[in-house]
Amino acid sequence: MIKCKQLTKRFEELTALDQVDLSVQTGSIFGLVGSNGAGKSTLLRILAGVYRADGGTVTVNSQSVFENRALKSKLRFVPDELALPAGQNLLSMGKQLSRLYPSWDEAWFTELCQRFPVNEKSRFQALSKGNRRQAGIILALASRPEVLLLDEVFDGIDPVIRRLVKQLIAQEVADRRMTVVLASHNLREMEDFCDTLAFLHKGGLILEKELDELSLHLQRVQAVFEKMPPIDSLKQKLCITTYEQTGSLITFVARGTKEDVLAALEQFGPTFKETVPLSLEEVFISEMEAAGYDIDKILG
Repeated sequence: MIKCKQLTKRFEELTALDQVDLSVQTGSIFGLVGSNGAGKSTLLRILAGVYRADGGTVTVNSQSVFENRALKSKLRFVPDELALPAGQNLLSMGKQLSRLYPSWDEAWFTELCQRFPVNEKSRFQALSKGNRRQAGIILALASRPEVLLLDEVFDGIDPVIRRLVKQLIAQEVADRRMTVVLASHNLREMEDFCDTLAFLHKGGLILEKELDELSLHLQRVQAVFEKMPPIDSLKQKLCITTYEQTGSLITFVARGTKEDVLAALEQFGPTFKETVPLSLEEVFISEMEAAGYDIDKILG
């Protein structure tokens, strides 16, 4: 398990992380989402032992990561900007890492090199950004880590390779209970992949919830009325978070199960009503508004 308590990191006058509390269960895929500068990369670097925290604690399996060589051998971090040695290639880098990581799997490394369209003999300096990222993923997976930390891992790779990466990671999680923490600013990329999501904003943790829990008690409803009921009456009977009206059509997001929301709406006599799936982005915005955040101010 990964646990952060009151985790704080500063860079001179900038507070990159401000008293962040979160827990990542073993064998889960945990997503960190947020805008640029939210603190996602800083958090990953602290989890990887690259940075030392300025306040609070961070542990992996109850151990501190920073300057813990034994624990670091069980972790792999693929940063957004890969610093692969220009003069080396996948084969030479694999030989080096096989001596550093006790769990290195040479047969798995060979299979991964065959499955990804990257020439294992090409020097890293000759590879495109997408191919360098694929090389980093291959090297990370071949070391069979207990914890895999990924920063914007899907950036710069095509949809087919993204699907392959997701399949391989999901397989490792299912087979070995590998724990994955990945950071992205793209909610749509993560909504069909992660178990739990945490939203960071300006170094603070806004919310952390399991994916199923996020969408279970939020419903987007469209309804048509011959005579439009007063919005205040609707809001009194339904826990509405967002509301739009176009003529006789209203669209709103309300808290509650699908059955309870539609039953409460029925008393207002709609001529038509239906629930419409919510995107993960819409769920997060509703949750943030419920937590008291001014979304227009944040996004503006």
